[in-house]
Amino acid sequence: MGILLLVGHGGLVCGYEQPGINLGFTSYLDGGVPAGPGLYFSQYLQLYTSNDFTDRNGKINRLFPTNDPELTAWVSLSQLVYVSDQDVLFGGKWGLDVVVPYVNLDLDFDPMGPISANRGGLGDILIGPFVQWDPIIGEDGPLFVHRLELQFIVPTGKYSNQHSLNPGSNFFSFNPYWAATLFMTPRLTASTRIHYLWNARNNNPSIQVESDSPFFGADSVQAGQAIHANFTLAYEIIPERLRVGLNGYYLQQIGDTKVDGRNIGGTRERVLGLGPGMVVHFSQDSHLFVNTYFETAAKNRPRGSRFVLRFVVHF
Repeated sequence: MGILLLVGHGGLVCGYEQPGINLGFTSYLDGGVPAGPGLYFSQYLQLYTSNDFTDRNGKINRLFPTNDPELTAWVSLSQLVYVSDQDVLFGGKWGLDVVVPYVNLDLDFDPMGPISANRGGLGDILIGPFVQWDPIIGEDGPLFVHRLELQFIVPTGKYSNQHSLNPGSNFFSFNPYWAATLFMTPRLTASTRIHYLWNARNNNPSIQVESDSPFFGADSVQAGQAIHANFTLAYEIIPERLRVGLNGYYLQQIGDTKVDGRNIGGTRERVLGLGPGMVVHFSQDSHLFVNTYFETAAKNRPRGSRFVLRFVVHF
């Protein structure tokens, strides 16, 4: 199981308003837990780098008058997951998921550029009750396993309207998901995690915007609704020890961002990330995930590359 984060935002252009979300943090065998009920701890480390800030048409944004900007974001997530042994809702087991992020932002660009980053600090805490169903078992082992979580992003992170990029979002989000793993053969698996995202208003938006921007002087900004998904295909090359495969994620904003209650066209964000990865199973109770992503098809957001390490242990 797992969770989120890129970086914050704040009225940079027509877009760039979505909160940090789970783009590629979770991957292989995502529909289930590896060792049944109990307490799990996961530690994530992500490096995200980008030299390209795209506009509504997917072109490089020309807000930067000379040198290309360079964004580097280090994200650490500490996660506790408890899976009970009590049946609820058609035989599923109830559980609780809590994630505490720490985000460090570094933004280098020509000093005449229009944006700044709020450096390092705690991000927005995630809390999610969920139902985990047991695997459906066939003659040769598991066939299918899935989970449903009602995830909430609480605006506890560091935030300042003096900056365009922040560790926190300064608004509440509801980000439920369904995760599933299909065992196409005993060694070949496909997994997905599909999220819906709804955002509340930010009543203290960034003041770092151009005077001709629709965000200039705004009292409130509300990022549009979105869908996003992680997806993987993996093959077990060393039985019970090593899986390798392909991993990806996709984000599509499906509603316009609102400024002071008015829909603003050209604000919808989009990005696709694809790359290789693997998971090492040290035992049934400890696992290491390694994922790399290269982004394309971006609109209204940075376009870069992402490297994720995730260690999971079951107590």
